[in-house]
Amino acid sequence: MKIAFSPCPNDTFVFHAWVHGRIPGAPELDVSYADIDITNRWAAEDRTHDILKISYAALPWVLDEYALLPCGGALGRGCGPLVLTADKLTDGQTPASPASLSGRRVAVPSDRSTAYLLFRLWAAKHVPGGLGEIVVMPFDRIMPAVRDGEIDAGLVIHEARFTYPSYGLKLMTDLGSWWEEDTGLPIPLGAIVARRSLDLGRIAEWTRASVEYAWKHPEESRSYVLEHAQEMDPKVAEAHINLYVNPFTADLGSDGYNAITSLLDRAADEGLVPRIDPSLLRL
Repeated sequence: MKIAFSPCPNDTFVFHAWVHGRIPGAPELDVSYADIDITNRWAAEDRTHDILKISYAALPWVLDEYALLPCGGALGRGCGPLVLTADKLTDGQTPASPASLSGRRVAVPSDRSTAYLLFRLWAAKHVPGGLGEIVVMPFDRIMPAVRDGEIDAGLVIHEARFTYPSYGLKLMTDLGSWWEEDTGLPIPLGAIVARRSLDLGRIAEWTRASVEYAWKHPEESRSYVLEHAQEMDPKVAEAHINLYVNPFTADLGSDGYNAITSLLDRAADEGLVPRIDPSLLRL
């Protein structure tokens, strides 16, 4: 069975047990490791993988072929993307105001990501005159580009939440906090989808079993996680897992599904994504 997910610690932690044959009855996995922007494209265009980790923001383009699993993904509170700037954006003013982004160049890790949707929804309310150019670049290049003045601001995800001060950058806004205050809901970040023609109930069972195994035996996945974590400090990797792997990873529940529909409905209202049939979100 072909699966694609990112090399980030939360994904390798979640799928370690299944990848390494720890889940009884689960088929062997042929794994492709790729950034979320690539897996989003694979799900929408390539469609050769049976299971993928994608952004919730990409769901409207893939639900005809793939179904959302109720487990395995990244959704939670206090784990949202950040908008970062350097002092030079406003001649040393700290923090820069959202209005200072008007007409500016902003780097984002994907234009089909939850981070991007949250950013655009926030900017529609807080950036008078609108944004300037949106530049898509790999997430690990964004902070250096902001620091070096190649772009004016950056939208960052993943472990950048923990490391941005080392680049001398300033936090303009935490989009997760904004979303939670505005909606009262958790943030839907990464989804696990599987081909509709497969036995989705069994795939969900195997995925949930892999999550539960990881929680029970965290030491077993440590070397695998660090092998794929791009030389990440082990303490940062652990913080990453603790933030993104939570009860919603085991089961989305009503709050999880409400968060997903709220995000996609608001994005559709702004013309950012096609509108979806909510019934397609549940198995």
